[in-house]
Amino acid sequence: MSSSLQPDYAAIKELHKTLPPFQPIIPVSLLPYLAYILLTLTFGLAFYFSTLPKGVAKESTVAILASILGGFGTVAMFCTVGVYV
Repeated sequence: MSSSLQPDYAAIKELHKTLPPFQPIIPVSLLPYLAYILLTLTFGLAFYFSTLPKGVAKESTVAILASILGGFGTVAMFCTVGVYV
C-alpha cells in the first residue's frame, strides 16, 4: 500500500468518527401509516382505472399516479418490516 493513501484514510476515519449518525427525513415510526395510505390509494386508483371509459389521457394520468404511489408504498412497507431498500 502506498504511503500517500494513509493520510487520506486516517482523515476519512477521523471524519467518520465525528460525523453525526444518519437521520431520515420521515421518522421510521410513521412508515407503517405512510405505507398503508399509499397502498390504499394505489388500490383505489386501480379500481377507478378499471371503471374509466376509454381515453388515453385520463387512463395514462391515473395509471402513472397509481404506479408512483404503489412504488413508494411498497418501499415504505419493505422498510416497515425491516427490509431497508
